[in-house]
Amino acid sequence: MKAICYSTKAVEKDLLIKANDKKHDITLISDALKAETACFAKGNQAVIVFTNDEVTAPIIHKLSALGIQYILTRSVGTDHIDIQAAKKLGIQVANIPAYSPQAIAEHTLALALALSRHLIQANQQCREFNFCLDHLTGFNFFGKTVGLIGLGHIGTATAAIFNGLGCKVLGYDIKPQKIKHVEIVALDTLLRESDVISLHTPLTPATTHMINEDTLQLMKDGVMIINTARGDLIKTTAALAALKSKKIGYLGLDVYEYEKGLFFEDHEVDEVRDTLFSELMSYPNVLISPHQAFLTKEALEEIASHTINIMDRWSEPTAAR
Repeated sequence: MKAICYSTKAVEKDLLIKANDKKHDITLISDALKAETACFAKGNQAVIVFTNDEVTAPIIHKLSALGIQYILTRSVGTDHIDIQAAKKLGIQVANIPAYSPQAIAEHTLALALALSRHLIQANQQCREFNFCLDHLTGFNFFGKTVGLIGLGHIGTATAAIFNGLGCKVLGYDIKPQKIKHVEIVALDTLLRESDVISLHTPLTPATTHMINEDTLQLMKDGVMIINTARGDLIKTTAALAALKSKKIGYLGLDVYEYEKGLFFEDHEVDEVRDTLFSELMSYPNVLISPHQAFLTKEALEEIASHTINIMDRWSEPTAAR
């Protein structure tokens, strides 16, 4: 199969080449898929994309006109793809069903611990030979209540970690299932009772801005919120207001509502910067990482392996259109 892989990062290039083992003719490019780069797909059967690529209806129409029959995203989420547009044009769409949920779960814990123990501030002070302990008092996770919204592979892996810390773990999911050491509760109950709230749900019309002015009012004062799922789950303006009022005591983000065109690129020399993001970063109790929760050696290897396996299936005679 001949394919073009958009938004290829240096850290995954060799892994994709190794997993492919010369089975498919894959062109790896660092350019993101957008209106100006869709033409690069000409002569290919498939495009391989990532979460920052624009796979909207107009672009899917362009891809179809170029002969594209398959779209594969190197992610679990597919909210960046207009699935209905692809379906109407007869283009098959596939995602990576699951990969190293522990990578995201462990990053969730890393954000939570770094925030709770003020590790960024402490490190900065030590680099300046300031060893005062003022303003560095943290809290124990042992005995705290952690609420997990979304109990798929990642949410379940995260539950095991917080349970191991001695936390009471509450869980909410639209399709509740029995999970060891997790008490399944209504969303309102989780919001009211949790000291820490971690988001692990897909982005859908129903979950967009699920953390907003109203849901924030249900939470405890000084709540910790961690989001390693999708940026649009949190209404940024509402979060900023809650930081100002101290309703949110700690905010850890690996994703951001307006990250498209921002994350995965170097914007140090930009004269104009995202004002909301800059305001978030002005708070010492906010910690943001650039959508890197998935970025472990193990996860990248699994993504590469799954990507090639899906292409293998598409190439089989029985998968002919």
